[in-house]
Amino acid sequence: MKIAYDPTPLHHTHRLLDFPAATADLGFEHLQLTPHPDFATHFRYPKMDRDLIRRFGQAVNAAGITVPALLPVQRIAWPDEAKRVAAVKNFRRIIEIAVDLGVDTINTEFSGRPEAFEDSEESFYRSMDELLPIIEKEGLRLNFDPHPDDFVEDGHEAWRVLRGLDSESIGFVYVAPHTFHYGDCLETLADELGERLRAVYISDAYDHRASHGLRYIANPPTTPARVHQHLKVGDGDVDFDALFAALRRTGFLDRPGSLIVSNVFAENENNESVSRFQKRRIDDLIREQGGPTV
Repeated sequence: MKIAYDPTPLHHTHRLLDFPAATADLGFEHLQLTPHPDFATHFRYPKMDRDLIRRFGQAVNAAGITVPALLPVQRIAWPDEAKRVAAVKNFRRIIEIAVDLGVDTINTEFSGRPEAFEDSEESFYRSMDELLPIIEKEGLRLNFDPHPDDFVEDGHEAWRVLRGLDSESIGFVYVAPHTFHYGDCLETLADELGERLRAVYISDAYDHRASHGLRYIANPPTTPARVHQHLKVGDGDVDFDALFAALRRTGFLDRPGSLIVSNVFAENENNESVSRFQKRRIDDLIREQGGPTV
């Protein structure tokens, strides 16, 4: 199992090539590369050429860390065909970048539109008809987070969609601050996923359903917006003791390919102290479940 840093808080203070050294300085041995203008901004074609890929690999090696996964976000389930086709083209290039970097895992999101579930699901499967053979041929793993406002948000329903692909290359990303949008179904979902639960992102969020829907307030009251946070552990309502107990029970903490990612986005101005706190807290949560720190 690896514990990785999400470098999103560094986007406005560091160059892409500085990310590996900054990650090491924060106490992490692993980096998940997330959307960035010099890598692959949300929904756009990736901008890494062979030279930048080479220099980024050199920076990773010089920092003494690894990059176990890439996180792109593309509209692969978009009900608009032109956007879906563009997303597949973009994703093909992302796969090439992963191979060139020696990264064997891509974590991503479903995209699509919740108000157009059937059309989005059809688009998703159409895209996967094109992408999955490439993923399997390259020996990669492709894992999905049902992100709030994707066409599928419920945890169990998302797994049904993925199960329909019938491929060992496909897995699930459990994002702790999305817990309450998933349907707060960790106990049953973790057992159902088994070894297909391959990545867990650690940050906190308020339960938007609490206080009869007034834990935080969005106006107008009928807005369809999906509001959530990525706070440091302990600042929200996620039960991390229960989460890590489930990870221990289902064997996630013992599997060599498992990935935990610290991804706090709410405190860029305190990134150094928050990131160090996150690493210590994750280590403690693992230790409390009888596992080694990583």
